[in-house]
Amino acid sequence: MGSQLSFILGFFGLFLLHKLVPIIFQSHTTQPKVHYYDFVLKDSNFTRLCSTKSMLTVNESFPGPTIRVRKGDTAIINVHNYGRYGVTIHWHGVKQPRNPWYDGPENITQCAIRPGHNFTYVVFFTAEEGTLWWHAHSDWTRATVHGPIIILPALGTTYPFPQPYEEHTIVLGSWFKGDVMSIISEAMYTGGRPNSSDAHTINGQPGDLYPCSNQTTYRLKVKPGKTYLLRIVNAVMDVEIFFGIANHNLTVVGQDGSYLKPVTTDYISTTSGQTFDVLVTTNQDPSLYYMIASPLFDGQYTPFDNSTSTSILEYEGDYTPPSTPVFRFLPGCNDTDAAVSFSKRLRSLASKEYRIDVPKTITTTMLITTDMNHIPCPNKSCAAHGDRLASSLSNFSFVTRPIDILQAYTRNLSDIYTTDFPDVPYVIYNFTGGKGNASEYTTPATRVKMLNYGEQVEMVFQGTTIVGPESHPMHLHGYSFYVVGLGYWNFDYGSDPVSFNLIDPPKVNTIMVPAKGWVAIRFVADNPGAWLVHCHLARHLIWGMSTVLIVKNGPSNDTSIRPRPSYMPSCSSS
Repeated sequence: MGSQLSFILGFFGLFLLHKLVPIIFQSHTTQPKVHYYDFVLKDSNFTRLCSTKSMLTVNESFPGPTIRVRKGDTAIINVHNYGRYGVTIHWHGVKQPRNPWYDGPENITQCAIRPGHNFTYVVFFTAEEGTLWWHAHSDWTRATVHGPIIILPALGTTYPFPQPYEEHTIVLGSWFKGDVMSIISEAMYTGGRPNSSDAHTINGQPGDLYPCSNQTTYRLKVKPGKTYLLRIVNAVMDVEIFFGIANHNLTVVGQDGSYLKPVTTDYISTTSGQTFDVLVTTNQDPSLYYMIASPLFDGQYTPFDNSTSTSILEYEGDYTPPSTPVFRFLPGCNDTDAAVSFSKRLRSLASKEYRIDVPKTITTTMLITTDMNHIPCPNKSCAAHGDRLASSLSNFSFVTRPIDILQAYTRNLSDIYTTDFPDVPYVIYNFTGGKGNASEYTTPATRVKMLNYGEQVEMVFQGTTIVGPESHPMHLHGYSFYVVGLGYWNFDYGSDPVSFNLIDPPKVNTIMVPAKGWVAIRFVADNPGAWLVHCHLARHLIWGMSTVLIVKNGPSNDTSIRPRPSYMPSCSSS
């Protein structure tokens, strides 16, 4: 990778002079390329649901611009912040080998890019192939600051499935009538729940079922008898999503930047943070067919946005279109079984060209509970029956510090974090049968887990019912991991590992832990740095459902964190 970095630096002078967004250096060779992008963050006006508001976007677009590269390429993205808040950008699902400085989560690997400042990210695409995405990683700014990443096969290679006629990107999102930063600020002040979204969106539009929306519904025009590749990104804030197309089957061929054995289905279940590559063949009578996104939410006593977004698959040809596109119903909003059933069907391609290597000699085992909690407020003054709503991992709610964890680790700064995040919860009880002797009150702390380079890690995420059961999409920065097991109720170390899939488990970066259930994942800790692991539901992250894995350097320069960049955003507020 040293030669690649020299290549980048050699072009850096030209980068400073460039004007186009983006500039892509063309080459007739099969060598990796360097792509340059400018991201301009500023408030822009958008009209949805009969009203107009100003919101933070990149390059005045919602969703934001697409980053398009090939496997092995590098992207250099200069982010200019002309907004009102400090912001960082995360490259979701990109491993960034030895390069945690540019991973992006605020106060974990960097401090925020302050208003009026800029920061340049260097993003290496080394192992990923397929669809990923980028998004803001500061408070709730990702609601409006996000976009797709398309990673094509390296030059000289092709897809492991027939070449599609065309490719299109489908970004599933959330729309709030109010200002998202005001919404979360009020919730944090009162200790209560933030307002739910007012609509779900497909490529930025709510669709025909919402007021003032049918003139702007997203339409995908297709030719009969062709196969299309849909790159689906779930950027929704606080629910899982079922997605389907009326009268059409979907063939799932990729997830989270890795290929899968083809799975044919009439719906997909996608949780916040996940991406899917899906083939659709236009083999129906020429007409209009709804593409539908409807929510899955299995929490109890919690309000959520139970509305349905639509877009239209529009066949080309000479026919009389119906007055209303063909519709279909997806699984219900509380049908966790449908989501789990879909997830269990997914298998890595695991071919000669796309090998996998599942860790089998486990050296570190962790059981981590995903908990909904409370934090006591003075005089019972907060909105959750006098308490403050919270969430945690193993009953520790992560507290961010004014200096990022990566800087504190590499500079040996004291009093920023402790290294005692537990391998198992301190209190063991019937996790899915009530709170038992566990406290509903979590402990705020900045506890991290240290891992030696090369550790073979097995993590089991265990859902609980301390305050109430809920599904949790768990995301690990800096790694893709193998999902070797998934089930309901309490994980049993005696019987459940017997059914682990160690042959062709899916390799992903985000996985849903079902309410009253568990997920087992494995990975090799071969990427040194400080890497956030967290629930990707926005309210749960901000309430504390996260921790940090610090992976130590290996024995050589090639297994150690790259040098700190000469410029990083200041952690000072002045």
